[in-house]
Amino acid sequence: PLQLGESGGGSVQVGGSLNLSCATSGNTLNNFCMGWFRQAPGKEREGVAAIFPDGEAEYVDSVKGRFTISRDNRRNTLYLQMNSLKPEDTAMYYCAAKSRISCSMRRGTLMGPDYWGQGTQVTVSS
Repeated sequence: PLQLGESGGGSVQVGGSLNLSCATSGNTLNNFCMGWFRQAPGKEREGVAAIFPDGEAEYVDSVKGRFTISRDNRRNTLYLQMNSLKPEDTAMYYCAAKSRISCSMRRGTLMGPDYWGQGTQVTVSS
């Protein structure tokens, strides 16, 4: 098993930046592919970015060039640096994990996560 806990959310103005963190415990982060998801009110949860243990990453088109996913396997922590934030980025952001034995990603979405965090709220105001 793997426990995940997000932090770093908050309220920012358009064009601002936030850096989300996802601390993990209970297992070695290197054993997992990781992803960030978000869910806005009234909308379905969508994948934002995903990263393999070796650092290979993918992004959904709407965040390319603005968001950067990264991982520190020694510190067992996943990150999402978000720049040039827009009102449409407002959502609850979740980190998720999938065993590296069977993981895959599609257009920035980690497929079929096994573990989820509780989420951290990001609000972007104009």
